Amino acid sequence: MVMNLENIYRCFPKHLKILLEENILQNQMEMLEEIRIRNGLPIILKLGQTEKIIYYKTSTEDINFIFQKICDNSIYTYQNQIANGFITIQGGNRVGIVGTAVVQDGKVTNFNYISSLNFRIGRQIIGCSNQVVDKIVDFTNNRVFNTLIISMPGFGKTTILRDIIRNISNGFEIETERKFNGVNVAVIDERGEISATYRGVTQNDLGIRTDVINDIPKAIGMRMAIRSMAPQVIVADEIGSNEDCDCIEYALHCGVNGIFTAHGKDLEDIKNNAELRNLLDKKVFEKAIIIHQNRKYEVINVGRL
Repeated sequence: MVMNLENIYRCFPKHLKILLEENILQNQMEMLEEIRIRNGLPIILKLGQTEKIIYYKTSTEDINFIFQKICDNSIYTYQNQIANGFITIQGGNRVGIVGTAVVQDGKVTNFNYISSLNFRIGRQIIGCSNQVVDKIVDFTNNRVFNTLIISMPGFGKTTILRDIIRNISNGFEIETERKFNGVNVAVIDERGEISATYRGVTQNDLGIRTDVINDIPKAIGMRMAIRSMAPQVIVADEIGSNEDCDCIEYALHCGVNGIFTAHGKDLEDIKNNAELRNLLDKKVFEKAIIIHQNRKYEVINVGRL
């Protein structure tokens, strides 16, 4: 199916929309990963492993127009997302923002002048977890094993995480005798990358039994979700801090299992993080999914190591 870029094109002034339509060919849409806009510089399209440069000098007026559009002409409404350096727009795409930062008490609160915008094209690959999801659930007891997904940046850990959430939330059947009934899932989406929520509506399909808390530190969100939503499984992306790991143990003590991701090449690499090494030593995780290049998946029984 050819990707529809209208939710992105609508953020650009008419002359830039026409320019993009002329330069992004139909057969390139599925390869498009980024549209980078820099003040005073050409537009660069990332198409898989290649780039295409559009030799148009972007103006301050262009940047300001685009920025207003991605904020739905209400910058105040998006203040928290702006302070975090990105905005999620309709369709599940995210726009990275950089410029002259306003810093108060050691935290970025706003940007006075926007110098660059990066449209990151969001894609959900339905079914990409089918080859591994049956290996991280206990069909007999209808429970999800505590699982850590390990991947280097850009290998697709968030993509497979989304699809695992969808599968365990909806429930799935591998064979007649191997059926997993859907469970309540709480997703703590600190940076909005999992759900791509826009105006309270999740743009990605995370299943019918999934609740999402957006734009909140993982440690706070995990405790809040456990108290308020009574999930059977809790999910968070890119764990690694002391606070994250403490809350994972708290969740387990409350009888809530979890699926989490972390940056790393393999288990040995993960052990370089003292907090994650502590969780591994305590046998908190039962399974690990290691994503290798070309999205090859390896599932390990961590609890037996």
